[in-house]
Amino acid sequence: MAPTPGGNRRTRIHVVSDVHGNARDLARAGDGADALICLGDLVLFLDYADHSRGIFPDLFGTENADRLVELRTARRFTEAREFGARLWAGVGMDRLGAIEKAVRKQYAELFAAFPTPTYATYGNVDMPPLWAEYAGPGTTVLDGERVEIGGRVFGFVGGGLRTPMRTPYEISDEEYAAKVEAVGEVDVLCTHIPPDVPDLVYDTVARRFERGSRALLDAIRRTRPRYALFGHVHQPLVRRMRIGATECVNVGHFAGSGRPWALEW
Repeated sequence: MAPTPGGNRRTRIHVVSDVHGNARDLARAGDGADALICLGDLVLFLDYADHSRGIFPDLFGTENADRLVELRTARRFTEAREFGARLWAGVGMDRLGAIEKAVRKQYAELFAAFPTPTYATYGNVDMPPLWAEYAGPGTTVLDGERVEIGGRVFGFVGGGLRTPMRTPYEISDEEYAAKVEAVGEVDVLCTHIPPDVPDLVYDTVARRFERGSRALLDAIRRTRPRYALFGHVHQPLVRRMRIGATECVNVGHFAGSGRPWALEW
């Protein structure tokens, strides 16, 4: 990047979240930036906009995917789990083995698309035990940890809180709060889920409140980072708002937009 008139080089970071299988655009997401940050949810289990895409329809077909989305959208989560269980029983597959095989295929393509350097943390649909196998030397995986980029300190907290959806990397409120505490004071706080603010956690298309973190909200008010960056809510009521001294930004649904959010200083 070109130096500023005063001779000081500026730093540009691109941030993505909720990649959900979009390896094509991910390969270009770092263009023009000094680093890429990924806030998780690499896996595409089921595309709610196109029910033919994802692990579930690959295994069970689009018609069954239509039914699963219908049940989940209506918040009939018990019926959705029972419906899924019947499908698995009917095909006689090893459920965990089949899902892991499909996730591995996606991870191989997605991690290969990451530019160097990339700093990444997990989303709630990710499978953290597999990441070490696919993250190359140019990708740094952080969870409850900090790193300095361009003279600013970035803290990372991955995963989501427990919900009726029972996605792979949902953890307890206590475990999540401990990771937030471990990060401490930073310039930029990077998480998959948003702080627990109604306008930030409400999805206008799904028509429901997703889970945000109260511990994260408390930390933002207490430590006052410059930015709090997150994803998780695909169509939020509000994408950006200030909490005290902190600019809180939903960096966008990368699977749908294919565009990173940029931070420059």
